[in-house]
Amino acid sequence: MDLLVARNPDAGSSLPFLLRLPIGEGLVFRVKDAWPRANAVFCFPVGLDEWPAEPDLVESVPLRSCTRRGAAIDVVADRAREQRSQIVYTRARGRQMVFWQSPRTRKQAKPQVRVPTARASGLAELVVLVDTRERYAYRFAGQQVTVVPRALPCGDYAVESGGLLVASVERKSMEDLVSSLTSGRLRFALTELASLPRAAVVVEDRYSRVLAQTWAKPSAVADGLAELQVRWPSIPIAFCDNRKLAEEWTYRYLAAAAAWAADEAVASELTTTHDAVAAAAVGATEPGTRELRAWARSHGLDVPDRGRLRPEILEAWKNAQTRP
Repeated sequence: MDLLVARNPDAGSSLPFLLRLPIGEGLVFRVKDAWPRANAVFCFPVGLDEWPAEPDLVESVPLRSCTRRGAAIDVVADRAREQRSQIVYTRARGRQMVFWQSPRTRKQAKPQVRVPTARASGLAELVVLVDTRERYAYRFAGQQVTVVPRALPCGDYAVESGGLLVASVERKSMEDLVSSLTSGRLRFALTELASLPRAAVVVEDRYSRVLAQTWAKPSAVADGLAELQVRWPSIPIAFCDNRKLAEEWTYRYLAAAAAWAADEAVASELTTTHDAVAAAAVGATEPGTRELRAWARSHGLDVPDRGRLRPEILEAWKNAQTRP
């Protein structure tokens, strides 16, 4: 028996997939995602007749078991990873609702906070580059963000200024963080991120989960993270309670980096223009020997009454003109 996920042929539906479970003749749901990897997936029960005769399958997962237990259906996949999930019938907002969850999404923290909708750093619009290899990427829904897929040299989300990358954020789940840390991949990732003016790592979990690892020694993971922060102090590692808050943190960080890059570009242009104007003014108004001799004497410098003046006198006059 297999768990089947197909694309919803109804293009107008906000739930893009259909899920079919091998319970009885089959249970069919419209679902938001193909598997509960990051969040619990909302399911809308529909009749068996909504399952298409020739489905456009996204996943066909062989199952070890699919058993109804009261108000829940336990699903165990026959594969090495992402084995267990559960369909849960519950009530919320006064009506019955169904959710598809995994052990990871069930344990995810729920800090009961509302994500702000105010524009980050006062930017009316922010263009975020999303690495094309990023799976289940952030959508930044509800924010003033334009998402542009692009193959990034490092990180998963980035912003650019003047055609150059100025900041990038590497996203990690707790499992990916521990795996990349123990294998050494995270060290190479930070080396690449350090080549950018601004970079960060965001973790979709709490730091306390680092100390609750069962398949890696917690002290070794904690020591490894501390070593990375000492070695690359300019690259913060931010722990957020869940995926939603990690997405919000990434949005705010990239917006701040974009605003900083814009300010730096303006400051650089103004400084360059000031230096050029000052240099031109010095060259254009260079005094004659008589004026230079009078200036030197008024500033207590010893100069002869006749003949050419020493080069350092003219240099002292130039320095005096450029000082604020």
